[in-house]
Amino acid sequence: MEYLNLFVKSIFIDNMIFALFLGMCSYLAVSKTVKTAVGLGAAVTFVLLVTLPVNYLLNETVLKPGYFGEGIDLSYLSFIVFIAVIAAIVQIVEMVVEKFFPALYGSLGIFLPLIAVNCAILGGSLFMQQKEFENIGYAAVYALGSGIGWLFAIACIAAIREKLSYSHIPAPLKGLGITFIATGLMAIAFLSFSGIQL
Repeated sequence: MEYLNLFVKSIFIDNMIFALFLGMCSYLAVSKTVKTAVGLGAAVTFVLLVTLPVNYLLNETVLKPGYFGEGIDLSYLSFIVFIAVIAAIVQIVEMVVEKFFPALYGSLGIFLPLIAVNCAILGGSLFMQQKEFENIGYAAVYALGSGIGWLFAIACIAAIREKLSYSHIPAPLKGLGITFIATGLMAIAFLSFSGIQL
């Protein structure tokens, strides 16, 4: 039951986009079509699902004070270690997408390798560290929920942007202007989930 609570909370209540505003750069840039948005969202979810458990294991072993002996504390290296793991996983994802999904690779362009610097990915690892999960299962569930929440957010805004392209929008609001307004309204809507007691 605790896993389900954490999963639902990470999707709706602690949503990376609407509650924490992490990963906004790629969220705004790649959300012009649903197809590319879902592709990037799936890639972000996969990277989160792989990197958070790995970073959890590193955080609980190598980075723990005293792991290498009395008085040795490597916890100050957590940022560097987390980023190195994220960069390695993103490189693997980029090679797989380029090999097996060349059309998606072409449409994502520069934003696929930029997943490595997506603050939602690093934020997931840092929140995992802050929440001090009991075991790797919690880290994996949190990663999956956070990734699905990010995927849900980018897919929703992409669908809205596709519909808005057929609408009459005043010239000053076209493009990112109306996207910011829609994102703000969606964030307010997601705020209603914070009243749910899990």
